[in-house]
Parts: sequence; structure tokens; C-alpha cells
Amino acid sequence: MLETTWFLLWGILWAGYFALDGYDFGLGINMPLLAESETDKRVMYNAAGPFWDGNQVWLITAGGVTFAAFPATYAVMFSSLYTPLLLLLFALIFRGVSFEFRRKVDSDFWRRFWDGCNVLGSLIPALLFGVAFANIFMGIPLNAQQINEGNLLTLLNPYGLAGGVLFVLLFSMHGSLWLAVKSMGDLERKAVNLANRVWGAVLVMVVAFLALTVMYTNLFDNYAANPLLLIILLIPVAGLVLVKVFLHQRVYWKAWAASGATIIGVTMFGVIGMYPKLLPSSIDPDFSMTIANSASSTLTLQIMLGVALVFCPLVIAYQSWVHLKFSHKITDEDLEYEEAY
Repeated sequence: MLETTWFLLWGILWAGYFALDGYDFGLGINMPLLAESETDKRVMYNAAGPFWDGNQVWLITAGGVTFAAFPATYAVMFSSLYTPLLLLLFALIFRGVSFEFRRKVDSDFWRRFWDGCNVLGSLIPALLFGVAFANIFMGIPLNAQQINEGNLLTLLNPYGLAGGVLFVLLFSMHGSLWLAVKSMGDLERKAVNLANRVWGAVLVMVVAFLALTVMYTNLFDNYAANPLLLIILLIPVAGLVLVKVFLHQRVYWKAWAASGATIIGVTMFGVIGMYPKLLPSSIDPDFSMTIANSASSTLTLQIMLGVALVFCPLVIAYQSWVHLKFSHKITDEDLEYEEAY
């Protein structure tokens, strides 16, 4: 029971991270498409400024839970996916530095360099997360010794690439909706127009990804065994529909929330489909890392659950307060400061 509880928490933490840091990534991905002036760029940096570092707490938490609750899976995952994880780490580092270093030198070249770091530091993680999770859903070539017999190129299969494209599009839509919430005037209009255009691409990609999921994975086995679980699939479907409805009504806060629900639903659909596997093997199902062969001791899981029940609500409350505190539209007064926020 404890192993299953932590499996669900593990999936929820990853889903929450994608929904939160996803709009930060989306802002960076969309910068070349939307920012036509220095003011536009400053607004986009300010739209992410108060939130991006707090949002990344959930990445650390998700990784920490993997390490503490399922240490064997953590060891196999981080050794098997070492190269993409290293690329992810450097992308996140340069992205984080760009927020602080961009203002340090009054030079167009300097600012363009860090703008490029922010764009690539947003695009690369979005793509890598999608490729990585799609490959996990499909299964990684783990042998009997839990050693990955594949390499980086093995991950670049049709299903993995489809997952990467899907995540990039989801985050792009999510970021454009957040910018619509935070900006005014022409930039708000451009953000809304981009959100409407990307929405269609997301719809097509979701349908294509589900079709490829049937072909490449066994995710639907759990749903076939328990059809009630299909309600999880209704979350991204309803979220995607509501994004369009709220965009039409010009209620951008609700459209952004519906976009977040879409991302959470897509992630949890895959996680529930994997259960009880954490890292399936494409060579032999018996070689997979599961909640049974990789969980920590019962005492460890009990202590961690107590800690999580105390501190997770506190973090959620704090981040909710931050989002409410900085929910206002960005004005010229906000841009008087040289900082990113």
C-alpha cells in the first residue's frame, strides 16, 4: 500500500512540476515568436521572474522522491539516461543564469546572448522531458543486470520524438496563456493569437500521440483491465476543450488553469498506465524496475509520508500566495527596475 501511495505521489509531483515550470519554459520557447522589442522581452522576463525558481522546487522534489522512495529505480534511471540528464542540467543552469546576468552589462550582444540561453534553456528541457518520459512509457532496453543496452540515439525513436514535440507544444500554449494573463496591449493580443494557433497543433499532436501509444506501448493494459481509470483520460480532453472555451470568452486565467490541467492529465495518464512499473524494460518485462523491487523500507516510506503530509501543503500554500501576490498585469512601473522581476 505504501509503495502504491508513493508511486502516485511520484507521478503527481512530476505532473505538478510540468504544469508549473511548463509556462516558464513556454515563455522562453515563445520569445522569438512574440518579443519584437526590448520592452516585450522585459515583460516576458518579468512574467516568469517571481515564479521560475520556485517552480523548479518541484523538479528537485520529484527527483528527491525518486531517490528516497525508489532508490534502485533512481540509480538505474540516472545511469541509463545520463547523457540526456546532463544536457538537461546544463540547459537549466544557463536558463537560470540568464535571468540574473542579462542586466549586468549594457550591451546588445550581451543581452542577445543571454536571451539565446533562455530560449535554448527552455526549449531543450521541454524536448528532453517529452522524449525521456515517452521512452519510459514505451520501455527502455534494460537487461537482466538493469543496464541500458541503448544510447542517446536509441531514445530518438518515433514515439520518443512525438513525446518531445507534444511537450514543446503543450508548454508553448501554456506559456502564451500565462503571458496573456500578465501582459497588456499588443503583446497580450499576440500571445492570445499564438495560443489559439498552438491549440490546434496540440489537439492534432495529442491524437497522434494516443495513436502511437497504442502501437508502441502497453499503457492501455491497465485501462482495459479497469475501465474506470479512463476517467483520467478525460482530464486532458476536458482541459483542452476548456482552453478553447475560455480563450473565446477572454478569461485567460481560467484558460491557463485548464492548460495546466491538460498537462497534468497527459502526465498522469502515462504514469497510471505504467503501474506498477517505474522503469519498464523493452527487452523483458521481468527486467523492469517496479515498486516491488526498488522501493525503500517500510519505515523509510512511513517517515517520508509523514514529512510529505506536513511540508507539501506548506509549499503549495506558499506558491499559491506568490501567484496571487504577483497576479497583476505587468506595467511600465514594473519595468523601471533593471532586475528580471
